[in-house]
Amino acid sequence: MPKKSSTVVCLFVLAFVLPGLAQAQYAQDSLGFDLEHVFDLEYATDPQIAPGGDRVVYARTFMDEQEDRRTSRLWIVNADGSTHRPLTDPEARASQPRWSPSGDRIAYVAATDEGAEIYVRWMDTGQTARLTQLEHSPSGLSWGPEGERLAFTMVVEAPDEPFAKMPSPPEGADWAEQPDVITQTYYRSDGGGYEEKGHTQVFTLPATGGTPRQITTAPYDHGGTPKWTPDGDTLLLSANRHEDWRLDPLNTEVYAMDLGSGSVTPLTSRQGPDGDVAVSPDGERIAYTGFDDREQGYQVTKLYVMSRDGSNNRLLTEGFDRDVQDPTFTADGDHIVFQYDDEGSTNIGRVSLEGTREVVAENVGGTSIGRPYTSGSFSLSSNGRVAYTHATPQRPADVAVAQAGQEPRVLTSLNEDLFEQVETGSVEEFTYESSYDGKTIEGWIVKPPNFDESKDYPLILEIHGGPFAAYGPYFSAEVQLYAAAGYVVLYTNPRGSTSYGQDFGNAIHHDYPGHDYDDLMSGVDVVLERGYVDEERLYVTGGSGGGVLTSWIVGHTDRFRAAVAAKPVVNWYSWALTADMYPYGVKYWFPGRPWEHEEHYMERSPLSYADQVSTPTMFMTGTEDYRTPMSESEQFYQALKLRQVETALVRVPGASHGIAARPSHLAAKAAHVLEWFQRHGGVSTEREQ
Repeated sequence: MPKKSSTVVCLFVLAFVLPGLAQAQYAQDSLGFDLEHVFDLEYATDPQIAPGGDRVVYARTFMDEQEDRRTSRLWIVNADGSTHRPLTDPEARASQPRWSPSGDRIAYVAATDEGAEIYVRWMDTGQTARLTQLEHSPSGLSWGPEGERLAFTMVVEAPDEPFAKMPSPPEGADWAEQPDVITQTYYRSDGGGYEEKGHTQVFTLPATGGTPRQITTAPYDHGGTPKWTPDGDTLLLSANRHEDWRLDPLNTEVYAMDLGSGSVTPLTSRQGPDGDVAVSPDGERIAYTGFDDREQGYQVTKLYVMSRDGSNNRLLTEGFDRDVQDPTFTADGDHIVFQYDDEGSTNIGRVSLEGTREVVAENVGGTSIGRPYTSGSFSLSSNGRVAYTHATPQRPADVAVAQAGQEPRVLTSLNEDLFEQVETGSVEEFTYESSYDGKTIEGWIVKPPNFDESKDYPLILEIHGGPFAAYGPYFSAEVQLYAAAGYVVLYTNPRGSTSYGQDFGNAIHHDYPGHDYDDLMSGVDVVLERGYVDEERLYVTGGSGGGVLTSWIVGHTDRFRAAVAAKPVVNWYSWALTADMYPYGVKYWFPGRPWEHEEHYMERSPLSYADQVSTPTMFMTGTEDYRTPMSESEQFYQALKLRQVETALVRVPGASHGIAARPSHLAAKAAHVLEWFQRHGGVSTEREQ
């Protein structure tokens, strides 16, 4: 067997010596954000406002340096910003807080030695009770309207009958494990591994504890959060219960589950997704999101309302060319509050039942720590006040409250202790025209701390994934690490990005990667015209869809001195037959199955242009990535080795597609990018003056 590449071995080991690496190579003066600071970051998630609007409980997420993981505990703060304090013990690892209808209790999920369980805390006494002893982790926690029951979802395993009859081993024998026979369409998921045979089902549970009651039993997945009708007799949920659900993944319906009889009735029937269910306070109307499926790569998600029995459905967001998420009725039932992305920024809006829209809050986000993706969440109280995750280019998510017609108020400052000592790079928003067709593209330039416009800086083009996703003016640990190392960083939303409408997002339908390449190169040219970037020291990196475009770029230009493609797809033919989401990818991203359209698949594959690559290129993927499997990076790595182009392959042990989920992996990803660029003319270990 050939020896393993010395480059690969060196970089593999590098991931385990981060503290020394950070100090020796990338630590700047005391003002710079460095690899060590990754472990100091905190951010708010899932803010839940009390029914009366006076308090907010949220999951305060932090980096556990000893365990090398993100974890969270519950904190509570008054709506005026006072009395900010923890609710759960530091060891609790608590999440999913949900207020009871009267506001006297909070249900939540916390990890135990046996797994995740449901707890309830009484707010007047602080007493806490564990309600469950479950076989799998619960999700979608929601209170019944009377406060006496909870609903949740959980995986229920199916009986596993042996495929073949085997002889019994003799007593004391040490035989190999039995083969695992797979027959299901979806058999593994990124981040979840090879799946247990079974389905996600709906349960109810007495709020004082007891035996959970399983509501659904059919062999379908019932994910999401069950929504109660005000009479407590019915649960509403979005699911795909069609016979061909495995090969038609988006065709979900809204279902009504009668808790008395156990009957499940579909309330929608169109071809396409129907989800994100909300029920009006009087129980007469149901709001939901979705679209008529045209099998395009990107389709705008719209907001609809219908009567409780599924009749009289109508579009409520006519002419609103943005995706609607998480609709919630106001207490009077006259408006629906929702979240949406608009030109790279996340907002909270509300719409009347007549279709009149207004903005409630802006600057929502800050929960995507590694890269500056749009993100965030909100909740709504009975008095119309919303609690949400508030973010800026210099800070991850804090908790804020807002109300229509009033100024928002930020209640927490979770990272002030860190950023009082650390200077971050400034973030400048700008727009430019694509050289291909003049389409307006939005982008952001991040400059190093102590930026001096008279100097020449190396530039990193950082490309987002998706491809149907969006970057925005948000804090990004990876981008700030690059800026602190002395690079100007450019990130943009090329065509195909969401938050700019259906036509812009769908401009790469059956044409990705393609002219989004021109959008990116035009952005680089505009920044070069500003005069503070050294055109001889340009670098490019990106992850997932950004890894695709990085791999495409090095096959179409030699203007970059080095590249790092993180978790890329380089061969669409092989990806379509190895990725976890293959039924979706083949149906929505391509005109058909790969053997029917081989030329189309290969024309769009970066690997097809390997003979044109001269740029030193590193590939980086998690060993347990099932979204863009390791074999994708290996193909391009080996192709470049055959051509004697300088390359390296970084295998991140135990990482899924969320390659930076663990704090050390986030730091390792940035460290390897910076090291590769430094070895190819980038910023030296001693910061340039």
